[in-house]
Amino acid sequence: MGIMRTKSIEQSIQDTEESEFQLRKALGPLDLTIFGIGVIIGTGLFVLTGQAAANFAGPAVSLSFVVAGVASALAALCYAEFASTVPVAGSAYTFSYASLGEFIAWIIGWDLILEFILGASAVSVGWSGYFGQLLSSLFGITLPTAITNEGVVNLPAAGIALLLMAILVVGIRASSSFNVAITVIKLAVVFFFIGVGLFLVNTANWDPFIPSAGADIASASKEKAAEPSLLQAITGAEQQSFGFTGIITAAAIVFFAYIGFDVVATTSEEARNPQRDLPIGILASLGICTVLYVVVSLILTGMVPYTALGNDAPLATALSERGLDWAASLISIGVLAGLTSVIMILMLGQSRVAFAMSRDNLLPHFFARIHQRFRTPYRITILTGIVVALLAAFVDLQQLAELVNIGTLFAFVLVSISVVVLRRTHPDLRRAFRTPLVPVVPILAVLICLYLMISLPLTTWGRFVAWMVIGVVIYFAYSMRKSRLAQEEHTE
Repeated sequence: MGIMRTKSIEQSIQDTEESEFQLRKALGPLDLTIFGIGVIIGTGLFVLTGQAAANFAGPAVSLSFVVAGVASALAALCYAEFASTVPVAGSAYTFSYASLGEFIAWIIGWDLILEFILGASAVSVGWSGYFGQLLSSLFGITLPTAITNEGVVNLPAAGIALLLMAILVVGIRASSSFNVAITVIKLAVVFFFIGVGLFLVNTANWDPFIPSAGADIASASKEKAAEPSLLQAITGAEQQSFGFTGIITAAAIVFFAYIGFDVVATTSEEARNPQRDLPIGILASLGICTVLYVVVSLILTGMVPYTALGNDAPLATALSERGLDWAASLISIGVLAGLTSVIMILMLGQSRVAFAMSRDNLLPHFFARIHQRFRTPYRITILTGIVVALLAAFVDLQQLAELVNIGTLFAFVLVSISVVVLRRTHPDLRRAFRTPLVPVVPILAVLICLYLMISLPLTTWGRFVAWMVIGVVIYFAYSMRKSRLAQEEHTE
């Protein structure tokens, strides 16, 4: 068997029924949909939209969202089949373990750890920045530089991570209720921006809708925009912004905006009726957010010239440029709420993936313990919160944010491949949801995701490969011998 040994689907499901590992089933389709919306709408919409428009796509950033949305939709169809067929915590890790083997499952689990922890840490740093701005603008309070992201230790970023860690430990129902409240506020602010912005659109700002390739980048982020991608390194093509290439590059960047529906799959064990509810939660949250992204990006680039949007608060900037400072402050409050829910759900996803890996002994079994009262994986949740808080407090993660994108795209590739493999190896398995047009849809998902991956910068690929190498070393030094399947082989 070795590194390609697979864990049977029956065994995966049986593990969830053991009292030692049993999570509380408290989530319905609405809860799952709101979880998805809660994490999808965040940094991607509130920050990256403006940067992608200013540096790469212009008003055609709305097309970039469509491209990224298509890639996500194809992958989501594959996720929906797996999540309803294998309703086990761990998302792509669990799916890969059942179809592609233990080593690939470890690689994808290690990849998801990178995605969720760095994502939560980076968003925590962004949360801290908005928190400081709001204290200053609304109450005239200026935080000491030493305890912000410009100083020695970023206390607000660490504080929000630890607070959300406590909420996650208390229980999935408390986490869900908190997320519902935050998501309602966030959606209200998004609809407020749409309602106000519709009357401020100047169609002249959409001309040209697709700036010609090589047009001047007028934002402050020229160095980042000029960083060559892997595709350009392979083909020898010159770095260009705007035009078709710019739209695709922007799609690879705003793909961060779609991270979230895969987190829904990590809550499989906590869904009351996973076979029905998980596909609804995954596809509904993705569809709603895609429509909102396209509408907001069109309004945003219609309100002000795209060249004015290359900053960290494009929605607020657009309103301020049109003389609505009060509306800009209101938007900032919504952004703060939005980032709060993103941090929480990314930490939730990380704890569930690591819990599943610990239950399989690929990570220390110590972390696979469930709180007797709250029925949550409290040990790994606490560790996750501490790591996120430390990274957010001491590390500038701006350059590492794109690692979240490449990690997610890689997960999408493996899940799409797994659907095809599982159809061949377990053709009679009950599937509550079936991905249509297999293998066409999974193949298209793989191709589009790979294209977006090679459109990311070379430095991102370098960091990603380094993280994967560390994971491979850990697997062969520890996990390969300690895994439950390895122990079962030795006892046979």
